[in-house]
Amino acid sequence: MSETVRKHREFLFPVVATYYKEPLALTHGEGMYVWDENGDRYLDCFGGVLTVSVGHANPSVVKAECEQLNRLSHTSTLYANHNLSDLAEKIAEITPGNLKKSFFTSTGTEADDTAILAAKQYTQRQEIIVLRHSYSGRSATALAAVGHSSWRTIAAQVPGIVHAHAPYCYRCPFGLTYPSCEIRCAEDIKNLIDTTTTGEIAAFMAEPILGVGGFIVPPAGYFEKAVAIAKAHGGVFIADEVQTAWGRTGGKWFGIEHWDVQPDILTTAKGAANGMPIGITVATSEIADKFKGVSFSTFGGNPVATAAGMAVIREIEDKNLRENAKVVGDYFRTKLEELKDKHEVIGDVRGMGLMQGIEVVKDKVGKEPSPQAVAQVFEETKKHRVLIGKGGLYGNVLRLGPPLIADKSHIDELVTALDLAFSTVKL
Repeated sequence: MSETVRKHREFLFPVVATYYKEPLALTHGEGMYVWDENGDRYLDCFGGVLTVSVGHANPSVVKAECEQLNRLSHTSTLYANHNLSDLAEKIAEITPGNLKKSFFTSTGTEADDTAILAAKQYTQRQEIIVLRHSYSGRSATALAAVGHSSWRTIAAQVPGIVHAHAPYCYRCPFGLTYPSCEIRCAEDIKNLIDTTTTGEIAAFMAEPILGVGGFIVPPAGYFEKAVAIAKAHGGVFIADEVQTAWGRTGGKWFGIEHWDVQPDILTTAKGAANGMPIGITVATSEIADKFKGVSFSTFGGNPVATAAGMAVIREIEDKNLRENAKVVGDYFRTKLEELKDKHEVIGDVRGMGLMQGIEVVKDKVGKEPSPQAVAQVFEETKKHRVLIGKGGLYGNVLRLGPPLIADKSHIDELVTALDLAFSTVKL
């Protein structure tokens, strides 16, 4: 055990978990790769949970950060700074629909909390519809919204949040098949509102792709139905884009743009600043203007983080990384489908762009989750110097989210490691 790992275990809360039987202590990164204390190089296909969007130590982003650090590192939003104003203006330009005004924080948790509070103040209602298998963060409000028992270590501390069935086609909660199901999971939201709320809600909040839930992708038509029901009951629609934004899903800036709906509020974080702490809640003017009282965020809108945010957007635009995520993502999906045909333990492959998941099961017919197989694949891919993620309610989903700069050779390297790893699985 390295000295770094030893100190991690001795001085951090035990719940601050690490991957792998022998945890890695990383020292530096460049582009698609990171290095550990032993000098071993790894292809990073998880990017700090889809946070390293344009590559490790991206020169353009680092330059923007350093230049700002040399001028001014902190102000708080009690003062204006041009990086914050410029980024807010750019976000208003590229976000879908009529979204215009932003509230900056430091994390996705804070972004979601801000969105929920804004929805409650705007509608003058209290109840929120969220999805099972969802993840919203670590605050009291966010934990009440989380749709995983493993993350909810105490009972919900915030009332009024109810959980709809997830659009989890591989494990349909109604035992139906798309499209003959007529998207029953969306239709059931009306029954949920009628039976578990006052009948008038503040918001429906959902991730375009459920990230921690195992990269669950709602079927075509889901959001159109779900949002229409929520609006019929007085609610606004919050798109939680903490993981799906910034070109990740391919071709679009934001994941929700793959459906024919427009959010009233959108939240994002993670890849927005390539690893710098940032959270953003953007809303329509009508909603933002109803936010009551005086508020600010000490670290929200930090000039260094917002300089990084602008640099990330410029890099995505200049390098056409949204299109790259689509082209390379399509190639990635084809290769994963080939793995699915080859290996009996791969039950489902799903995702969009450079956000792809593999659900691992004991066999394709029974679909019994196999977190044990995931653990084996995890250790084997590490041996082949490839880093991946995992998740899902049952811990049986491999989450693959390489930076948007990935090319087909990186995908080949990843898929080869996965193929070799799956070939060693013993159930």
